[in-house]
Amino acid sequence: VRVSVKSVLLTASSPYIQTTMAMMPPAAADEGNPTAISINATLSTIVSPRMVIINTNDQHHSVNQQGAALTPQQPLQQHGIECSLHTLPKPLLREFDHVFGQKYNTNREIVVGGSKSQLVELLAIPTNQHAREDIVGVGIHIEEEKDRLLRVFMAFASEFCNKIRSLGYWSDFMDPCSGLPMLTPDCNKVYSEVDGMEVLLGYRTYDAGFCKILTHPKWGSAVYPSTIFANAPKSVVKKILESYPTAAAK
Repeated sequence: VRVSVKSVLLTASSPYIQTTMAMMPPAAADEGNPTAISINATLSTIVSPRMVIINTNDQHHSVNQQGAALTPQQPLQQHGIECSLHTLPKPLLREFDHVFGQKYNTNREIVVGGSKSQLVELLAIPTNQHAREDIVGVGIHIEEEKDRLLRVFMAFASEFCNKIRSLGYWSDFMDPCSGLPMLTPDCNKVYSEVDGMEVLLGYRTYDAGFCKILTHPKWGSAVYPSTIFANAPKSVVKKILESYPTAAAK
């Protein structure tokens, strides 16, 4: 399993990155939140990066030399995923339209629960997992770790999107292997996770041959990036994100 590292439209030297990183203090959107990861926020930040905890049933089974399935390894496991919530700046809106078209890139006012009107807008929930291995490397153990990280993200993203979609709003998540949307049909353009993290979070990247590698401020290249999108009110998505238990970032 390989994370898509396609680079299309965005660069670390863009004025958006330089301006927002200079203007914003660390974790500006969540000042005083002890679970917010201490990194610089950008102007797009609604909820700063935080480590949320999820429990998954790991369906991966070991096999013996004859190929017979052994007892599942730790069927219920706890995992940490770094998540944050953002509006989409213009460079990323272009990337979104490149992948999804403009059908879901719409804003509209609605009334929620009889209260004042709220804006339904396009939002991004970038996620990053701390890999047990530097996934830039190669080998069977690296591929097994990528498979584990993929299963964790798929479980979390499916649940997260279902919660948004059950309320009548659009949401989708990117397949980290192909870079294609998982739920929206007829999309064949690849989304660049590396570029998205660079713009939304200001994370640094470097070139390694034909690949663009993401580096996390604490984990280096031992990071597995993947993104969820939603067209919904900020308050709705923020409430869902904050419903997950948090833990101190490592």
